[in-house]
Amino acid sequence: MSNRRRNQTRSAVNIEPGIYEIDSGTAEIQPDPFTPGAWLLLINGVQSSQLIPDNPQRLGFEYMRWIAIALGFRYTPETRLRFLHLGGGGATLARWGADRYPNSRHTTVEYDAKLTQLARDNFGLPRSPIVKMRVGEAGQVLSETRPDSWDVIIRDVFVEKDAGQHIVPSHLTGVEAAEIAARAVGPDGAYVINYGGPPNLNPARAEAAALAQAFTHVTLISDATMFKGRRRGNIVMVGTQNPLTNPELGGPDGFAAALRSEPLPVQAKMGNATTNFIAGMPPQTTPLLLTDPL
Repeated sequence: MSNRRRNQTRSAVNIEPGIYEIDSGTAEIQPDPFTPGAWLLLINGVQSSQLIPDNPQRLGFEYMRWIAIALGFRYTPETRLRFLHLGGGGATLARWGADRYPNSRHTTVEYDAKLTQLARDNFGLPRSPIVKMRVGEAGQVLSETRPDSWDVIIRDVFVEKDAGQHIVPSHLTGVEAAEIAARAVGPDGAYVINYGGPPNLNPARAEAAALAQAFTHVTLISDATMFKGRRRGNIVMVGTQNPLTNPELGGPDGFAAALRSEPLPVQAKMGNATTNFIAGMPPQTTPLLLTDPL
């Protein structure tokens, strides 16, 4: 797709720094002090998204780059992909995906209606049907997915539990949610989770174990310090029914090399390494409760 066509299908960027009232509190748009030309979206004081208007494929958040690398070694840019983004925020990954995969279609799901409108009005997102923005609860939307209805589902959902503490709603972390996602993406799709948690890795092991109940292959991406339980941070987890990487796109060796080339080198655990990480931890079994979504 030419740049001209992309520009025709993209809304205008109307970024105005400031603090905005949203349903869940406040959102703030501010210049990124470390990246010229970039903007940050903060939700109740916590960084949620980064936007670089002139370069959608430039991702400032580490875990987003890991997701982009993983999908880049699975799907060619020409592949027609249907993305479901559970967790809308500033729709940075939807904007990236629409540019990286010009034939793709994206639906973002965000619980906060005013935040959704703020992103749509300000961030120059591709218009529907390229990027549809849906207001809804992620668990409810996931439960309603049909078999083989998506190619990629990305779960990036956090809610504020206490001041300064954000967690994933428990009903999105269990075996049932993973099995629903597995049916929705079918045999060739991918279910991607952004896990964020403390140095205690037991919750991460339980999540990985739940994925392993639903998917034949589970790939874990993070840095060595996080995998050793020495800090709070992110682990990207990818569930697939066949090996994650496409041999024609570089295979596991190329994938590993790309991760090592990150500013903070990261690694991928696959196969026995994933099994060893789970280390016999029982899978999270919280049911997908729809009557009390948060």
